[in-house]
Amino acid sequence: MKKEVIFTDKAAAPGGWYSQAIRAGDFVFTAGVVGADPETRQLVAPGDMVAQTEQALRNLKAILEAAGSSLENVVKTTVFIDDVSKFNEFNEAYKKFFPSDPPGRSTIQVGRFKPGMCVEIEAIALVNQETRV
Repeated sequence: MKKEVIFTDKAAAPGGWYSQAIRAGDFVFTAGVVGADPETRQLVAPGDMVAQTEQALRNLKAILEAAGSSLENVVKTTVFIDDVSKFNEFNEAYKKFFPSDPPGRSTIQVGRFKPGMCVEIEAIALVNQETRV
């Protein structure tokens, strides 16, 4: 089995030396996805958990679609937030993108992000049936 590097300009480009995602067999593994605008690569609404969560999930959706997957096929997310007191804000925004049968999830408060950053989301997803090799 070979891995396939996934990149789409419909999501913010990586801020370092890593891929947006890797497709391996029937799975897609994303890097941490943040709430940055795909065109400017700048964080949307610094300090705003809801706006950044929604943008991060739009970016995640674009990456998964480029890999032949979808939000519906996400089996696990790992979420890093800047402040656990914002968890309810995060959770309400997250529910909009996973309204039923949500994936497994771990949520971790980090010590420090770059200034203004509130959230980063990693995902593992299944590849859509019709795009499997």
